[in-house]
Amino acid sequence: MIRRLPVIPTLLVLAAVATMIALGIWQMRRAHEKETLLARYSAAQGLSPVVWPTVPTRDERLPLFRRATAFCLQPVAQKATAGRNRKGASGFSHLVDCRTGGAEGPGLRVDIGWSANPNAGAGWRGGPVSGIIGPDGETRIRLISATGLAGLQPTAPPDVGDIPNNHISYAVQWFAFAAIALVIYALAVRSRLKGAR
Repeated sequence: MIRRLPVIPTLLVLAAVATMIALGIWQMRRAHEKETLLARYSAAQGLSPVVWPTVPTRDERLPLFRRATAFCLQPVAQKATAGRNRKGASGFSHLVDCRTGGAEGPGLRVDIGWSANPNAGAGWRGGPVSGIIGPDGETRIRLISATGLAGLQPTAPPDVGDIPNNHISYAVQWFAFAAIALVIYALAVRSRLKGAR
């Protein structure tokens, strides 16, 4: 006589499979959202320049890849970070944090240019800047100068193609995990039922 399926293990496996399928569907939605975002970023490259925006709140859309102009009233901090020049050479991008108005003004981070020397670009005293708005891990956005300032070479502008959209492959992985879990469980139950005969 064939024994019934074990209830608790079956429920646990079905719950895990349902979760994996839900994660796969969520990744499919994220892929569509990312495609829309990348299309917006690509379109932004052809729009007319804007004046440097105030730092957007978390709910606002970042104006990434848009050309912009700004005025650095006074540099207040500077650092070098890994970067590339327009020819693709590795080196250092020089970032300067600026005051743009009153003491509490919106602030501005400018990528003033690239060099092979991490200590270069220290003489820049601010002024007008024009370039492209790129992502920044600390301030969310930075203005990448179209021309090298303070004797630096221009930093490579941000590229929409550098933003990955791997959500479809993640969705396929979650669906595959769900199928594999079902197959493994079916084989385990089959083996158990054979042993019980």
